[in-house]
Amino acid sequence: MRAARALGGELARRGYDLVYGGSATGLMGAVADAVLEGGRRVCGVIPQFLVDMEVAHTGLSELMVVSSMHERKQEMAARAVGFVALPGGLGTLEEIAEVLTWAQLGLHSRPVGMLDVDGFYEPLLAFFDRARDEGFLRPGHRDLILRADSPGALCDALEAYRPVATPRWGDGDRT
Repeated sequence: MRAARALGGELARRGYDLVYGGSATGLMGAVADAVLEGGRRVCGVIPQFLVDMEVAHTGLSELMVVSSMHERKQEMAARAVGFVALPGGLGTLEEIAEVLTWAQLGLHSRPVGMLDVDGFYEPLLAFFDRARDEGFLRPGHRDLILRADSPGALCDALEAYRPVATPRWGDGDRT
């Protein structure tokens, strides 16, 4: 939770607004609160069924209610200048895998970062390294995944990111 609040504070200090899933709870709720406290705008995108469950953050600059999880992700991605994953579960894994897949396919060229609190993402990053080493992931595609263990270092990496010309998955050889 401390890392989430620190990330929100760092984003606000650097002049970034936040687009996220619109919940008042969990790590992303803490990031949203810190961004708001830092004087920046926060847009939440949340499906109606979660509003009905009363988890929507009611203090945001903007709350967009959509009909489905697919629409939620599409809207968040359309508004984002980059993507960050904090420690999380299946939803976090699914969302980060999707934006990485989109980058691999050449559908966007924005940075994708993981805030690796206490080594949380080390096993997943090891999986990506093994996939690269065994030819399932091109080296340039592995490089799409930025990682840092502090909010400041992650923001530095996101800001320094420059897309590398890498063949899209499916182009050229079949490895």
